This record gives sequence, C-alpha cells and structure tokens, in this order.
Amino acid sequence: MIEKTKIGIWMDHSFANLMDYSTNPMQTKTIECNFTHEDKEEALKRSESVMHNKKQNELSEYYKEIAKIIKQYDEVLIFGPTDAKIELYNTIKDDLAYAKIKIGIKPADKMTENQQYAFVRTYFTTN
Repeated sequence: MIEKTKIGIWMDHSFANLMDYSTNPMQTKTIECNFTHEDKEEALKRSESVMHNKKQNELSEYYKEIAKIIKQYDEVLIFGPTDAKIELYNTIKDDLAYAKIKIGIKPADKMTENQQYAFVRTYFTTN
C-alpha cells in the first residue's frame, strides 16, 4: 500500500507554517505574506483603496504560493486563528487540480511549534 502524503498548515494572514507529516521528524517550512505594516502605512498615505488593493494582491500571492505546495499532497489540514484558512480554501476549492486532495479545516488558537506538531499528529492519527 502506498503511504499517503500529508501536510498540516497553521496559518494566519501574516505567515504560514507548513508541517510535512510524511517526514519523521516533521519538517516545517514557513511562508510569509509580503504585506507588512510599513506597506500598509505607505499605501494609506495615498488612499485607503490603494492600501486595500495592495493587501489583496499580496494575500493572493501568499495563497497561491501555499496552494502550489498543497498540490503535492494527498491530505491537508489547514488550521489557525483567523479566516485566512477559509480564504485559502475558497481560492482552491473549485480548481480541479485539488479535487482528489482531502482537505480539512479546523479553528485553532496561536500555538507554539510543538503545539502545532501535536495538533497535526492528533488530526492525522484520528482521521
């Protein structure tokens, strides 16, 4: 039997920790959103709509980068404290490239790296 590849993704709007459950020990890769507080301040000086558009563009790129990685896995757990997990899911749910990937979404608070590992381990051993 072929072992399914699994990944846990803890994310908010500023960064995502991608934990490859298929490796032992789990390995973490961090992806950061490029929309910084400085970008927000600079864009707000011009106008609120410029700031909003810049933020949306940066978030879109952030989600695309994570989505590219998700394509490499059979099962995915996306969890975190904000709506970023749902926004990511909404960007990929209608794409047929993700149709065969089992995707779970769970709410979670801010967590340490060890707590994130435990959350991922528990999810994949009970599902």
